[in-house]
Amino acid sequence: MAKKKTEMFKEEELPVDKTIKVLEYKTIRKGKKWWSAVALVKSFGRNQIAFYLWQMKGERWARKQKFVIHNRNQWETIAENVEKFLPELK
Repeated sequence: MAKKKTEMFKEEELPVDKTIKVLEYKTIRKGKKWWSAVALVKSFGRNQIAFYLWQMKGERWARKQKFVIHNRNQWETIAENVEKFLPELK
């Protein structure tokens, strides 16, 4: 009997700093060299949403970029402005 996809491909822990507690996350894309994910994290005593991009360096993931959303107001501003550019994508 085949295992469910979620059981076969359990996601590994995110390679984040040990001071950051990952509450939940979803991988956006992961290949041999690049990994991107969005995560709900607890940092400095506050919940935040963080977008991460890592690159494989040797045998470990090295963070290349991190973008953090601190509050709903900030997200609404970002989402509103991204929506304006969406018609330009094919």
